[in-house]
Amino acid sequence: MSNEQRVLILGGAGQLGLELQRSFAGPHPLVAVDRAVADLAVPDQLRAIVRRVQPNVILNAAAYTAVDRAETEPEVAMAINARAPRILAEEARSLHALFVHYSTDYVFDGSKPEPWTESEVPRPLNAYGASKLAGEEAVKQSGCRHLIFRTSWVYGPHGKNFLLTMLRLGRERERLTVVDDQIGAPTSSLELARATKAIVDGVLQGRFGDAESWTGLYNMTCSGSVSWCGFAQAIFARAGKLLEDRRPEVTPIPSSDYPTPAQRPQNSVLSNARLQERFGVELAPWEQALDAVMARLRA
Repeated sequence: MSNEQRVLILGGAGQLGLELQRSFAGPHPLVAVDRAVADLAVPDQLRAIVRRVQPNVILNAAAYTAVDRAETEPEVAMAINARAPRILAEEARSLHALFVHYSTDYVFDGSKPEPWTESEVPRPLNAYGASKLAGEEAVKQSGCRHLIFRTSWVYGPHGKNFLLTMLRLGRERERLTVVDDQIGAPTSSLELARATKAIVDGVLQGRFGDAESWTGLYNMTCSGSVSWCGFAQAIFARAGKLLEDRRPEVTPIPSSDYPTPAQRPQNSVLSNARLQERFGVELAPWEQALDAVMARLRA
């Protein structure tokens, strides 16, 4: 990336935003803002921060991610996950900036056994998925140069996520029950940030051609798949000193035994073939990515 490039990260205090700051740190100017400075629900704040920074690259790592709460406040989810990306994309277009936005596997209903591709018709099961799908469409329709990365089951060493919740519960309980009939690809914030940096660098250096040849939507997840229960078991198998060598017993249960306000897709696995073919970028297998996050936590 050229020293002349200015990077703006929205959601800088979140689990992905923090890793993007690590990956994009360098000689070029980098501005990371959180909700206190740029609240995605307040359009004027978003426009003001973009116009002040005048970035060449905007990374939108901010989102409304409370899946169950979105069922009772869908308007808030829509404001943050759909209207805010539209505003950011419009600002990016006016600056001729690159806009990077993250979406979710929850745009799909999970009804088929094979991995989902970018060309398949989304049918979200919940308000969160609907708001993220609306955000995708808003960015596409803005006319800006953009990269939309659909990812899944994001976790990392910071923030609120499944990994940190399991470690907390593992310290408190000897036995846990975890859903075993929802399948996905746990994707670490470290891998997401690394892959994003590699692609953005290539785009800015012209290695992938003009904007028409790379602008669009791509799945971006770690490879492989596992159930939530299998993921929990893998976490405890690696926890060691993080849990003082305790290893809770994990019992698999069906989703019907753990009802939630928002319905989840049973198969959330995304195909990364398009990402690999277009950019030559592949994220680590989910087990390897989990090892790296656990090592970071131990350090």
